[in-house]
Amino acid sequence: MVDQGVAVVTGAGSGLGRATSIALVEAGFKVALLGRHRDTLEETAGLAGGETLVLPADISLPADVEAAFAAVVADWGRIDLLYNNAGRFGPTGDVDEVEIDDWVASVATNLTGTYLCSRAAFAQMKRQDPQGGRIINNGSISAHAPRPGSSAYTATKHAIAGLTKSLSLDGRPYRIACGQIDIGNAATRITAGIGEATRQADGSMRAEPTFDSRYAAEAVVQMALLPLDVNVQTMTIMATNMPFIGRG
Repeated sequence: MVDQGVAVVTGAGSGLGRATSIALVEAGFKVALLGRHRDTLEETAGLAGGETLVLPADISLPADVEAAFAAVVADWGRIDLLYNNAGRFGPTGDVDEVEIDDWVASVATNLTGTYLCSRAAFAQMKRQDPQGGRIINNGSISAHAPRPGSSAYTATKHAIAGLTKSLSLDGRPYRIACGQIDIGNAATRITAGIGEATRQADGSMRAEPTFDSRYAAEAVVQMALLPLDVNVQTMTIMATNMPFIGRG
């Protein structure tokens, strides 16, 4: 197997983070697994095999992020890929029904956490030799169109789209590529309810189609394996019949 370098995956303990970590190991990456719970990260490491590094961390805390990225570099010497996957759906309801603390918590994980991890990876990619690397942000369909009652989640995901563009532009002098993958209705434990019934823009409750999360993981790997002079700026992968094109 060809050594593809060192990858860092956030939210690696479950769902899309776990599926993508496994797919990256299978593709030849060493993978550092970041998440809040050691036990679920160790489960991912066991499923992935290969070379992995279990690093419990809360990405909303600067000290945790700095320590985790320092540990990756101490063990493996560099960082070639960061997949910013960690996120939380956050509170639901009309904006006046969202508790301020819940809003702040959503921003802390979805936006500030992505910023902190990107900051640490970007700095390492600038200084390493050979220079460069790739950052892939999980934007979500909600980076383009909201679900009802999702102001906190949608606002953070729209912000991720702006951060992705800024990283992509600012990374050019350093061979740092940055792109975004927007995933719609990948089947995970967290999204299980979507396949049963979920609120639509007209107020009705309907089941929506989902797709196997491994296809989203494979899409991230396809982006990750490109040479650094090629970038997928944005990719949307979704269940074919989900109500996104025409949502409203």
